[in-house]
Amino acid sequence: MTTDQTASTTFDPEAPPWLRPQVPAPEPMPHPLATGAVDHGFAPGEIDLSGIIPPTEIMAPPPVRMPPRAAPDAPPPRPAPQSPVLQPGRLGPALDEVALIRKARRAPGHGWRRAVHTLTAGAVNPGESPAELEYRDLLERVRQPVRGDYRIAVLSLKGGVGKTTTTVGLGSTFASLRGDRVIAVDANPDLGTLAQRVPSQTASTVRDLLADPVVARYSDVRAHTSQAPSRLEVLASERDPAAAEAFSEAEYRGVMGILQRFYNIILTDAGTGMSHSAMRGVLDLADAIVLVSSPALDGARSAGATLDWLHGHGFGHLIPRCVVVLSASRPGASSIDIGNLTQHFLTRCRAVHTIAYDDHLAEGADVDLDLLGKQARRSFVELAATIADDFGGTTLRRQPPFQG
Repeated sequence: MTTDQTASTTFDPEAPPWLRPQVPAPEPMPHPLATGAVDHGFAPGEIDLSGIIPPTEIMAPPPVRMPPRAAPDAPPPRPAPQSPVLQPGRLGPALDEVALIRKARRAPGHGWRRAVHTLTAGAVNPGESPAELEYRDLLERVRQPVRGDYRIAVLSLKGGVGKTTTTVGLGSTFASLRGDRVIAVDANPDLGTLAQRVPSQTASTVRDLLADPVVARYSDVRAHTSQAPSRLEVLASERDPAAAEAFSEAEYRGVMGILQRFYNIILTDAGTGMSHSAMRGVLDLADAIVLVSSPALDGARSAGATLDWLHGHGFGHLIPRCVVVLSASRPGASSIDIGNLTQHFLTRCRAVHTIAYDDHLAEGADVDLDLLGKQARRSFVELAATIADDFGGTTLRRQPPFQG
């Protein structure tokens, strides 16, 4: 290396700028504002040339932009739960009061469940049995609301099969389990016995009700009826066979026009004759029919003939709403296959129910539900539940046609 070359590499503060040795550029440092360091005019590691180079010769380095730091690998923060923002003029979410209340179990009424509940003074409540829950469902069906009135015609071509007994048993069941008014009307022209199945409280009949000049309130009608312990009321037929035979369709319609203003469920014991004068009014005003038969061959034939008569005389629309009742008048098993007989009627009717023989019903006297056996009592509840399932269709059937 020559002397000139050595001198050229030696720093000479008096040399002009173009002869000064090239100083390596410093490494870029973070911007002072980004790191929080105090800005002294030069970055750490730089040579302070403020006293050597004139200020006009010193060029400020361009600002250094640092790339953004990568966020550490961490799970994203959970969003804070947001409460619903209500719009002005709008209601908030409804309070579900049912969900806030802890429902208590009903106390069991029978069997070992009842014994456990009693022995533990209610501390252990196993709840109702499946049988009790099923019975409660039946009661709820029986108590379905009815709009206006619902009219049930109880029919039979053959006497002695339990038609009047079925009328009283069904009506008493409705009256005892519901809170509205239930009445049974005896429209039998052959000296009907409906009034003899409840305690007699008046000698009034259907004719007396029609002849009453002032019937404006329920109490006015009640003066002509007798009431059973179940709250079922009965309006008796004429006791004179000659006068009863003259009970016409117009008179029956007049009686129904009065009763429908004060009663919710109206049952009619229509007698055995399908051709007598009042029968057309009974069928024309009925919402449903209960066809009573014995579980015997002759009774089944009579019931089938009744359905055929309805179909052939303009009342075929009642057959799909017909409920057949097989009422046993004698104890013991029937020689007829009840299962096959039931299936036969189900091809034409809505339902079939069997009322087992009961000693209290066989007496032919006042019907008291409290004296019925468990099986007969349950059968009437099931029958009432089936009929009540049709209560909702009454409004649609009686709705007047739309006038466009």
